[in-house]
Amino acid sequence: TAKQVILQRLHEAEHSAIFEEYADKEDDIITGLVQRIESGQTFVNLGKTEAILPVSEQMRTERYRVGQRLKVYIMQVAQTTKGPRVVVSRSHPNLLRRLFELEVPEVFSGAVELKSIAREAGYRSKVAFAARQEGIDPVGCCVGLRGIRIQNIVNELSGEKIDVIMWSPDHSVFITKALSPAQILSVTLNNEGRIATVVVPDRQLSLAIGREGQNARLAAKLTGWRIDIKSASVAEAEKVAEAKLLIDTEEKEEVAVETAIEKEPLAEIPVTTEPLSESAGIPGDEAAKPTPTGEEATPPPTFFEPQVTEDTSRLRFAEEIPLSIPTKPGTKSKKKKKKGIHVKESAEDGIRIRKSHRESEATSEDEEY
Repeated sequence: TAKQVILQRLHEAEHSAIFEEYADKEDDIITGLVQRIESGQTFVNLGKTEAILPVSEQMRTERYRVGQRLKVYIMQVAQTTKGPRVVVSRSHPNLLRRLFELEVPEVFSGAVELKSIAREAGYRSKVAFAARQEGIDPVGCCVGLRGIRIQNIVNELSGEKIDVIMWSPDHSVFITKALSPAQILSVTLNNEGRIATVVVPDRQLSLAIGREGQNARLAAKLTGWRIDIKSASVAEAEKVAEAKLLIDTEEKEEVAVETAIEKEPLAEIPVTTEPLSESAGIPGDEAAKPTPTGEEATPPPTFFEPQVTEDTSRLRFAEEIPLSIPTKPGTKSKKKKKKGIHVKESAEDGIRIRKSHRESEATSEDEEY
């Protein structure tokens, strides 16, 4: 019993020592050997303990083998009944951060700051750097002489492509650099929904979007903006359509205003009780009378509509005088008169003579008028 108690206490002390050691290394990078692979999970020997590399934290492009040396990122250290449990990752974005700190002294010292990371493990990553000191090129420091620094990181990540981008406080400039290597014509920002509309040349559209939208997706993760990529021809067509729609709406508004003005009833003009003189243009008005005073009651105000009177003083021309068109009997009588036939004997002729007299009277009145 004493032996079992001593062994149990030794195991507990060993577990607590391992837990304390790796708890301090949490969120850090460590090198280990692949010890065994069981049901998709990979067990990595870290020296004093084994770490678990779950399937969700593995890189899809990697195939692990026993005895392979790997750099892994410690995600979690937990104490269990069977001892400390260490979970590591190969797909976490911070693994790329720690690798840059190992390979680039300027990043480790803080002269160059790593602003943001967008990573799709095993395929492609975008990293934005900014210089804290003047005279330092952050991209040049991370790439290294002839690309030796960045090449070491790429080899460690099994050929994963890494784009190193210079960070900028101007969002439009930062989005333009994040979409590299595609050329950008213009960037329009909508601050309310954090949406950026990017216009690229027609031949650069597929390059800006990337394979299965990878380039645009990584740029959106890196910048924190939703990016809408359009070709130049589509953007021009949308501008023309918007201009046409704006013109149509303006025309509709003008027509609506005109119809509203036409339908609006004319306001009645109140007329004062003061008499108008003859020069006011209303015929038949009497001369101005003195206003009644004292006990005489003031008459109530009267409203009337202006009457349209025919202006008789205007000269009339012969074309404006309506001609009396003779009826058929009258025309026949004229023809008979021209032919020299006497038509005074019959009663029917007498009617025609009377009609002709009436016609002559109408013409004589018009002439006198």
